[in-house]
Amino acid sequence: MGFFLFSGMPAPAIVPEASLPSYAVTLTAYNAVPAQTDGNPLETASGAFSNPEVVAARSRDLADTLPFGTIIELDGSDALNASCGYSVVHPVIGYRVIADTMNARFTKRVDVLLTTKADYTTTDKGMKNAAQVLGICNGVTIRVVGHIDIKHMPKTQAELSRIVRGVELALK
Repeated sequence: MGFFLFSGMPAPAIVPEASLPSYAVTLTAYNAVPAQTDGNPLETASGAFSNPEVVAARSRDLADTLPFGTIIELDGSDALNASCGYSVVHPVIGYRVIADTMNARFTKRVDVLLTTKADYTTTDKGMKNAAQVLGICNGVTIRVVGHIDIKHMPKTQAELSRIVRGVELALK
């Protein structure tokens, strides 16, 4: 078995392909603002910076199956309906690292952190940010694709994608 080393970044744990689980969840999104987080919107429950490029939260009932540092891939192809904006915002979702926890009232849910920038035009209400456009998407499949030390979480989607591609290459 070979090891891949990434310069400047610790190698993520390599997970054998047969053990990569998938889960059906409800997908929502949030912004790092006081009204949608606890008292400190710039820090996640894991202690990581609230980075809208890579962070996701999970409901507390998924804590054992999706611990902090779990890298997930989302597939909303089964969630395409009139009330869900997954098809519009999926390009900004990419891979995500579980680094935050949702309010206890939610179950079987993953919440992706997205930018507060209002950059989507809607026909009925002007500009909206990606979290507003996404709405509530039922029946989204998440697939665990790896795990990373939360202290060394990548800052960009490009860095996270390189890590995942390295994991996928190591699995073949």
